Amino acid sequence: MLEDTGERVIPDQMEATNRLLIEHVARYQFATSYVYGKVLDFACGSGYGTHLIVKSAKKQVEQVVGIDFDRDAIAYAKNRYYHPASEFIQGDVTDPNLPSKLGQFDCIMSFETIEHIDDEKQFLNNIDQLLKPGGRLILSTPFGDGRDRPSGVPFHVHQLTINEFKRLFDEFAYQSVEFFYQNGALIVPEGFEIDQYFPLGIVICQK
Repeated sequence: MLEDTGERVIPDQMEATNRLLIEHVARYQFATSYVYGKVLDFACGSGYGTHLIVKSAKKQVEQVVGIDFDRDAIAYAKNRYYHPASEFIQGDVTDPNLPSKLGQFDCIMSFETIEHIDDEKQFLNNIDQLLKPGGRLILSTPFGDGRDRPSGVPFHVHQLTINEFKRLFDEFAYQSVEFFYQNGALIVPEGFEIDQYFPLGIVICQK
């Protein structure tokens, strides 16, 4: 059985009312409206999201590849979430050789990953190289006190402020960048007027 670290989402081991599970599933469900072609789930964890995409977006998706550093998570994903149009690979999302190993994708999803990454620049460079011209990136992260400040959350290097998150994509030649904000299962576009705090951010970038 795959071990629950406290942050890892393993639907089979969680109650349907678990907020972490609700948030994560909501992001993948949100992504089903935007993914197409060959899709990369960058840091796929236990593989449930990769499987959700390949099942729910089957009309517009050809293949979904999930990659994660954790060998146990990949073994679990291969066993629990087999699908003929998906593949699970063990690998490091900051490996500079990854683009040459994997090729390019029409869409890349990376949910709740960047806050775990020491080498943020290499992570983003890999995404840029892995994404085809005209491709689409869908990425999310929780907000916090900012870069190089302790987040108080185990396994998080830091948690970006909203402004830091929005500036992440300035140096890349994306044609469009749209921001969304999440609270539980609710995801709203930037500028949406609602009297709630949104602790999580999602961006959709068109290359």
